[in-house]
Amino acid sequence: MAQAPQHQEPPGLTGRMDPRPDHGEDGYRGSERLTGKAAVITGADSGIGRAVAIAYAREGADVLFTYLDVEEEDARETRRWVEQAGRKAVMVPGDLADPAHCRAVVAKAVDEFGRVDILVSNAAHQMTRDSIEEIPDEEWDRILAINLSAFFHLVKAAVPHMAPGSSIIGTTSVNSDMPPPSLLPYNVTKAGIANMVGSLSQLLADRGIRANSVAPGPIWTPLIPSTMPEEQVEDFGQQVPLKRPGQPAELAALYVLLASDEASYISGARVAVTGGQPIL
Repeated sequence: MAQAPQHQEPPGLTGRMDPRPDHGEDGYRGSERLTGKAAVITGADSGIGRAVAIAYAREGADVLFTYLDVEEEDARETRRWVEQAGRKAVMVPGDLADPAHCRAVVAKAVDEFGRVDILVSNAAHQMTRDSIEEIPDEEWDRILAINLSAFFHLVKAAVPHMAPGSSIIGTTSVNSDMPPPSLLPYNVTKAGIANMVGSLSQLLADRGIRANSVAPGPIWTPLIPSTMPEEQVEDFGQQVPLKRPGQPAELAALYVLLASDEASYISGARVAVTGGQPIL
């Protein structure tokens, strides 16, 4: 079933989407797989990040998450679900394009939790442009800063506070293998995240820290109606074999597995959640 034609100004808000995404609010059931762990999740005000935050909390983890100031409404809703699960929720607003803010996020987590057991780098930005000439220089710089450089700065700051058994998870994309021409800067960052995770899994192995990435296909989040033309939003997800976009809740269990001790021998992996579309 296609989405209604719709458009929002970036970064978009969940409450204005039609239909509303499913983040697992009513469906996810925890089983103590992350009991006692402390997680940092970027961009967890909505979308995949919110679904992961809800799942982590219901699995027993405390959660610190980041968001932009304009996403306060969504962020408060995420906090409500985390606290409803009986876990601590720490909200940190700010712009991850600033390396100093990335370091401050980790410092806040260490101050609140004493350590970082799980780091999920999920926040991302994109814009649809039909030609390379239409991509402003500042847009290129900003997308690389938020999507890719922030991952580096967060990992660099967090690793000294991560014990053996800790987990780093980067959100990449099917676009890194099949880059649509209209999302050039975004595609580049998602390929970079996948490559960085491959390096980190080797670089951090002697410390007992695992690094993996998740490669989503078309997932119904505020990023879509706020960065794509209405006609593309209406048909979003129809191109994959399952003929529909995925819901954020449909990724949560994978992020739980990769964060859990059950995945103790999984590092350097890139896992596709693409509705049937293979990745290389």
